[in-house]
Amino acid sequence: MEKKEKSQSKLGRGIEDIGAVVSNIANKAKRKTGDVKDSVVDAMHVNGNGEFDIEDIIIYGLKIPGIHVDRGNFLRKEFMKRYPQDVIDDAVRYNPAHAKIPLEDINEIADEVIKYERSLVSGISTALGMPGGIAMAATIPMDLGQYYGYMLRAAQKLMYLYGFPEIDTTEKNQTFDSETLNILILCLGAMYGVAGANAALRGIAGAFAKGVEKKLLRTALTKGTIYPIVKSVAKWFGVNMTKSVFANFFKKAIPVVGGVIGGGITFLSFKPCCDKLKASLQDTLLSNPNHVAAEEETIIMNGVREATI
Repeated sequence: MEKKEKSQSKLGRGIEDIGAVVSNIANKAKRKTGDVKDSVVDAMHVNGNGEFDIEDIIIYGLKIPGIHVDRGNFLRKEFMKRYPQDVIDDAVRYNPAHAKIPLEDINEIADEVIKYERSLVSGISTALGMPGGIAMAATIPMDLGQYYGYMLRAAQKLMYLYGFPEIDTTEKNQTFDSETLNILILCLGAMYGVAGANAALRGIAGAFAKGVEKKLLRTALTKGTIYPIVKSVAKWFGVNMTKSVFANFFKKAIPVVGGVIGGGITFLSFKPCCDKLKASLQDTLLSNPNHVAAEEETIIMNGVREATI
């Protein structure tokens, strides 16, 4: 009996010891993960405004080689197998709708674009799930940058298919102009279903359709009617990025169990985001001459017109 009690006592102490070891490992892992997350945020904070925000994501993403899309080259490549040269030239000079390219064809190409970009993005976080996950943390900023970079590349392609003019994503003095940043903020907002982003994009498309040049949109995009919506979308990302968008990616991208989870998360989340942007762009005055503007969209277009007079 005494021997049995001693055995049970040893077993109990052994379980307690194991519990203490596991708890210690968990706490260390938690601290290490927190340190890594801080280092990732620091690495991706590039706009110099003192906080990690959506501008950092855009600027960092656009620095990734191959993310910039040349509008003319892209449209020519997509249409060369389907249409004669004069139609392609018209689409490049004006836009696909002006060239009388059917919306059904545009939608089909857009789906192919989303599928292609999705296939590229699905593997970018795979390495993070391999053995030594935390030790791989130095690669996270690049992987996050690539993830959002591919989103931005898909956004550029979708905008060009549905009539938007060239979006200048080339770097100027280590930053990007405010108009470009704000348009891309709205695109990401539409991808994540942020309130107001759809109407703002459609309003911008309507202004372009009515002949307002991008340089004349500067006031509306940086101080006028559209600017409060941009700030609201940016605020949404500021509140949600580290809590859900960024944090969820971070949590899922570094499983010890294997890299398939990280790649799978990006694969599953990418298409719905792109589909939302596609839905926003495929029925505007730029992409559909018969488009009927909603009230909110009309208010934005009128505000843009007033801001550019």
